[in-house]
Amino acid sequence: MRIQKLGIILTLAIVVGACGRGNDDDFRLSTTSPNTTNPASTTASNPAVMPVASYADVVSKVAPAVVTVHASRRVRQPQQYPFWDDPFFRQFFGTPEQQQPPAERLRQGLGSGVIIDANGYIVTNYHVIDGAEEIKVDFSDNRSLDARVVGTDAPSDLAVLKVEASNLPVLTLGDSDRMRVGDVVLALGNPLGVGQTVTMGIISAKGRQTGLSNGSFEDFLQTDAPINQGNSGGALVSTNSELIGINSQILSTSGGSIGLGFAIPSNMARTVVEQLINSGRVRRGQLGVTALRIPSEEAKRMGITQGPGVVVYQVQAGSGADRAGLRAGDVITALNGEQINDPNTFRNKIASTPPGSEITLNVRRDGREQQVRATLGEFTPPAERPRN
Repeated sequence: MRIQKLGIILTLAIVVGACGRGNDDDFRLSTTSPNTTNPASTTASNPAVMPVASYADVVSKVAPAVVTVHASRRVRQPQQYPFWDDPFFRQFFGTPEQQQPPAERLRQGLGSGVIIDANGYIVTNYHVIDGAEEIKVDFSDNRSLDARVVGTDAPSDLAVLKVEASNLPVLTLGDSDRMRVGDVVLALGNPLGVGQTVTMGIISAKGRQTGLSNGSFEDFLQTDAPINQGNSGGALVSTNSELIGINSQILSTSGGSIGLGFAIPSNMARTVVEQLINSGRVRRGQLGVTALRIPSEEAKRMGITQGPGVVVYQVQAGSGADRAGLRAGDVITALNGEQINDPNTFRNKIASTPPGSEITLNVRRDGREQQVRATLGEFTPPAERPRN
């Protein structure tokens, strides 16, 4: 569980960790029917429908697919007398006849996970298992199995584990884009190690960005369903018993839940998880621009009358954007015919497009609208970039 201070009137902290497959086909997660209706949405649109008195049926269906993840790694204790390694001190005090090597201890990490395939694939947060040497998964039937890491993706804070088991209960991924602000959701996980716990709330906002780390891809569902340490990697489910998010962070003044929780949407998780299972890594498209939100007065100066768009602040030399002729000061108003509203959404849409794909941009330059075609390169995470 990591806490980052934010300087906004009150000091707030972002707490991380609050929080059958064919032989020849690529792995594909099951999806929901487009005709599925959310009971919460039905209630909202029809006042005559009484609110649900209990979600026990939903919980009994989804709870077996939510697991506890124990991640362990050995760490060395610091030397008791580190100055013995310093030649300056040795000339006065000499070298001890026998210096004990630094002791090791086992550091335990706790999180949650969700079974997304009956043959043992489990999704959790990257930060839950980062650096782990041993990983064990506890199931609702009291089994505890060793797990191996299939793949990790730090930019999205997602990881996929595999246990040797079959016929496991699974959660079907829903369509997070269809969730509305105000829809009822349930959060499941193992907060503070007390055991599997269910909390209820609503979708408080969509498309949130917390700025946890540089290079991360964030498009969070915000919820007021209580999430605490140990909930990270757990399930955020709809009242249709569908997985619509992976709990990842909280915003807090104390380290505990104050009703500001954030989950990675299922549509982002689906893309990442399928790539990790199929190839062990995630490939993302990259245009090669730094895009910024346009202040309203600046938009007027640029003559923008349709939608806010995003302004190109910088173009990377040799990138797809550079080859396509994009310039600093250009205003991108649409991507493949879809209006662009903010830089984070634009970045996520580019990243979710495979490298090598050709895209069409609507660009406003010098008051005139034009279309630009560009071929995407491949995004390289900061940790993998060569150092100069």
